[in-house]
Amino acid sequence: MTSDAQLRDKLKKIEALFAGAGTPGERSAAEAALHRVRARLKDAERQDPPIEMKFTVPDTWSVQLFVALCRRYGLSPYRYPRQRRTTVMVRVPRGFVDQILWPEFTELDTALRSYLHEVTLRVIREEIHADTSDAPERAETGTLPPR
Repeated sequence: MTSDAQLRDKLKKIEALFAGAGTPGERSAAEAALHRVRARLKDAERQDPPIEMKFTVPDTWSVQLFVALCRRYGLSPYRYPRQRRTTVMVRVPRGFVDQILWPEFTELDTALRSYLHEVTLRVIREEIHADTSDAPERAETGTLPPR
């Protein structure tokens, strides 16, 4: 089981990895890591002008994570009218997206999904029923039972 503290620690390590931290001391300094990533974004903007990019993420949890990550780096995510809630637009240098933003989002999203899955299964097992396995397949009988 992953605790909240373990998830937070994992998220910090992922952030440090993408910030380019080299020593254990740097990894523990989340604020310094954030400043390094923001500095890399500014460098990327000078060499690679921001362009409007469209991101489609699978669900509302991922949207919230992606929007928060963008805002952390000083980016301004938005949507146009009639776009789905899982669509996020951002003006950002492509290099920053390819090297930092999207890989970091992917790692964080995977960690968060894993945690949410574990918590959901635990609550179902403890409060609803202990067996959380998939429903077994049966041979088709040709008729469907009434509901």
